[in-house]
Amino acid sequence: MVTDGGAATPGQVLELVVPSEHARTRADRVVVELLGKAGHTTARADVQRWMRSALIQVDGQPVQPKTTLRAGMRVTVTLGTPPLTEAEPDPSVVFDVVFEDAHLLVVDKPPGLVVHPARGHRSGTLVNGLLARGGFAIASADPRDPEGHLRPGIVHRLDKDTSGLMVIAKDAPTREGLKALLSRHDVERSYLAITVGETTRASYDTTHGRHRRSRLRFTSKLPDNRPGVRRARTQVEPLRRFAGATLVGCTLDTGRTHQIRVHLAEQARTPILADSLYGAPPPTEPLRRIADTLGRQALHAEVLGFVHPISGKAMRWQQPVPADMQQALDELTKLAT
Repeated sequence: MVTDGGAATPGQVLELVVPSEHARTRADRVVVELLGKAGHTTARADVQRWMRSALIQVDGQPVQPKTTLRAGMRVTVTLGTPPLTEAEPDPSVVFDVVFEDAHLLVVDKPPGLVVHPARGHRSGTLVNGLLARGGFAIASADPRDPEGHLRPGIVHRLDKDTSGLMVIAKDAPTREGLKALLSRHDVERSYLAITVGETTRASYDTTHGRHRRSRLRFTSKLPDNRPGVRRARTQVEPLRRFAGATLVGCTLDTGRTHQIRVHLAEQARTPILADSLYGAPPPTEPLRRIADTLGRQALHAEVLGFVHPISGKAMRWQQPVPADMQQALDELTKLAT
């Protein structure tokens, strides 16, 4: 049985009881089977690793993988973190380098490219491609970021299907300097988005956190006192209107996950075109056709600017939208003529 239900997260404690059919079976196999029945599919190697760290106990005592269990024994499992695997160089990953010096580089991330390895994306990411270029090393252990070695140099991120400018640090001083700039909101970050509907000029300052019912989504409709809730601020400026759509510029004062997508969908009520997570199929056939052709949220990180953390030089880049988003804009222009 499981006495602590719900979605599994590292640190969650599960209480299990060994049933008679698993008596006289080695502990690691029993735990894998019981976790699976409780809805937490887990590799046996992970269970063994948790046992070595005393995260799994039987009747209040640490247990070894080979120990055989008896019916009625109580097994306490403290779910551990996902396995830490080293990111491997992958020269096949394609991206454009906009700027590079001895300390950092700025890239134009194409749509569809995941930034760093994670569950479901252990290879083929931007980080794998960066490691193949040289100049990067697997990060050393950092107690504040136990999986930091999976994303060397990464100080901010773009969603998989968002294109545009990112800065990556090549060394620890630059990494810490960039993090400090980001925490002080001293980095200029502006985006272009195509929205469904007539978006108006606005400034949004809202709460931001995980959606109550969907772990994939975030929301701006949470109470301030909920654990994990932070503030999110976005400036929205309409740039061009089309038939049923708007090209908008979005400037970030903060950089929360999915921030622009959430604000445009929930606050402006004009979700980003082809955003399958926060939007819905457009109301007209021409817009649906354009969205289907695009196949990803129409969001592009256009401008990136900051003071170089090592040289002290003010730097700024502006990158046009990629071909797929430009095609969507061209099609929208045709609809208006």
